[in-house]
Amino acid sequence: GSKLVGFLFQSSNDYHITVYDNLMYNQMSLIQHIGNPNFKFIKGDVRDTNKLLKEVEKADKVIHLAAWVGAPMCENDPRGAAEVNQYSTESIAQHLSPDQDIIYPMSNSGYGVGGEDFCTEESPLNPISVYGTTKAESEKYVLGHSKSTVLRLATVFGPSPRPRIDLLVNDFTWRAWKEKCLVLFESHFRRNYIHVSDVCRAMEHFLINGGTQDVYNVGLSDANLTKKELALAIQKILPDTAIIESEIGSDPDKRDYIVSNDKIEALGWKPKYSIEDGVKQLLEMFPIIDNVNYGLRNS
Repeated sequence: GSKLVGFLFQSSNDYHITVYDNLMYNQMSLIQHIGNPNFKFIKGDVRDTNKLLKEVEKADKVIHLAAWVGAPMCENDPRGAAEVNQYSTESIAQHLSPDQDIIYPMSNSGYGVGGEDFCTEESPLNPISVYGTTKAESEKYVLGHSKSTVLRLATVFGPSPRPRIDLLVNDFTWRAWKEKCLVLFESHFRRNYIHVSDVCRAMEHFLINGGTQDVYNVGLSDANLTKKELALAIQKILPDTAIIESEIGSDPDKRDYIVSNDKIEALGWKPKYSIEDGVKQLLEMFPIIDNVNYGLRNS
């Protein structure tokens, strides 16, 4: 969210942005926009339906980013995850006017275990976590609105104003930089990846072009990588990194799939940033955040 706000203001002076957030991580990443007459902040929780919907009614377009993200957080409190991820989305979708656009970031973790075939937007969703299930249910509500766009995002990477190190590329790069060692569990599991700046670019594309009541995978078509392939890509940049494949233990996140991004690319949209770009940017960020307690590791 913080990354998107900055991106949009850099892109155009015509955006008027209201952020509705409960600041659950005590983040201060939006302070840089104080004094911008086109920026407004409302402190609120999406579970406060009356307060939330009053703000939604004022908007031309809604980007619904609020969520409890990741399998560990949602498994620890399934009820809270359902309230934030699912029920708030249902409330918003039901109260949108026909003229309002909504963009909803879904995770392609909803594909669960995809097998050897590419997961397209027509592939059945098979979520294997509370997080994936709540997001998949939310997608149904959003697509019931005529001016909706659902973006099934690949695993996001790259630096942001509120850094997260629990995302796979960021986590591997942090460990390689800090510990010079990567221990891989179930290294054959595959995922797709996307830079956070490209997520912002995709969202702006649909802000400009309007809701299509459709779903798009958003990822790097050349980065359907196993965890070992990702580790090797990072090792090329940090050659002192040791890679160890562990035969004992397992990854609690069982996602394993490859994804086709042909549909969004057919619109003329393509990512700008590679895995290599993201890793190099992270290595520039890490010395800045190394001794700062941002609550970087959420899981």
